[in-house]
This record gives sequence, structure tokens and C-alpha cells, in this order.
Amino acid sequence: MTGSAGYRNGRVRVLIVDDEPALTDVLSVAVEEAGWRAYPVLDGQSALRTARGCAPHVVVLDGMLPDLDGLQVLRRLRYENPKLPVLMLTARDALEHRLDGLEAGADDYVTKPFSLEEVVLRLRGLLRRAGAEHARADEPVRVLGDLVLTEETREVHRAGTPVRLTAKEFDLLTLMLGHPRQVLSKAQILDHVWSTGFDGGGNLVEVYISNLRRKIDKGRAPMIHTVRGLGYAIRPVEDGR
Repeated sequence: MTGSAGYRNGRVRVLIVDDEPALTDVLSVAVEEAGWRAYPVLDGQSALRTARGCAPHVVVLDGMLPDLDGLQVLRRLRYENPKLPVLMLTARDALEHRLDGLEAGADDYVTKPFSLEEVVLRLRGLLRRAGAEHARADEPVRVLGDLVLTEETREVHRAGTPVRLTAKEFDLLTLMLGHPRQVLSKAQILDHVWSTGFDGGGNLVEVYISNLRRKIDKGRAPMIHTVRGLGYAIRPVEDGR
């Protein structure tokens, strides 16, 4: 599964929560083939972290998870975003369980085993009712791999974990995410982030790139790269595999 770059180009974001890796994999493939972006996770805590980071348009949520109960996850998602459409997956088809889920805020149910076509059709219906079948191309959110930047709230997450940046670090990352894979020279960075060409500016860029690396890449596969003699580029991890 490849990462989206820059602005999402209108791609709908689908959070997929199930503790069966094989199932999240096939659901992710179905979601990507529908033209959407899949965010698969295997437990409830990861689901909540990822939801805060990627701001999904719709959620596919298993009712049975290894850490939090699916209904607990549903209630927390509903608390943070009351209008977020949620499709519940369940191996149980008892009326009481369906009613519990609907009361907690689920919009629809699919009982296992199910067809991928049915899931996609139900998701499409939920998105259409929510008015999000086509995400706005001008939405101020930038994504590259597992890195998510939200301009309106000036928040950054990597793999669902918040990353604290200073104002200038945020502006620099915004510039780089606006030009994924493109090599930006120190002069270009100075012009766009500081609007000045003062002496010592090259060293300033080096310092801020170093700070970004420490906060974005530390302990993870690197995304920020130095192109010797030319400048700097940000690339999804997949490019280096």
C-alpha cells in the first residue's frame, strides 16, 4: 500500500479497525481499489490515536478488539467527532448487540462473514449521506506515508503519535510536504519560510532541518533526506524500500 503525498487530492480517508491482520489487509485493498485511502490498525488504542492523526471520513470498526471493546472505541470516537460515520463489523448477529452498537453511535452493521463488495457499498452510502464521498481537494491537511499535518490546527502526527513543532518548524514541514520528493535548496527554503536571504541563512536552514529530523525521524525510518550539494527532500518511507 503506497502513501499519499502532499494534499490528498480529494481521497477519502477510511480507518479500518480489526484485530485480524489478514482481514485488515483485504479490507485495505478493497478500500484502495475504491479510490480511497486506508488506515488499518489492529486494536482500539491504535484506532483512537490514528483517528486523531488522520481525521478519517469514515470508520470500519470490529466489535471485538483485544484491548478496548469495540463499543468503547465507538463511544470515544463519537465523543470526539459526533458526525463521523461508523460501520460496525461483528461475528454476532443478536438483536441486542446491534441495538447496543446503534445506541453507541454506529451508523450501520455488517455481520461476518461478509463480501468486500457489500462493505464498500455500505461505506459509499455512509459517505454519501455524510456528504464526504469526495473529500475536498483544498482540505488543509497534508499526508505523506504515516506523516499527517493539519494546517488549521497546526498539528502534526506520525503514525498517530503527536509531534510538537515550533512555529517555524511547522512552516518548514508544511513547505516540504507541499513538494514531496522534490529537492528544495537552502535558498528556496529561506525565501518561503523566512522571506529573507540574510547572511548565515544556510546555517539556519541546517539547524531547522536537524530539529525536524530529531522530532519526525528519531527512532523511525527516515523521511527527511539531504541531497548533497543541492538541498533537502522529504519522501515516504516506501520510496526507500
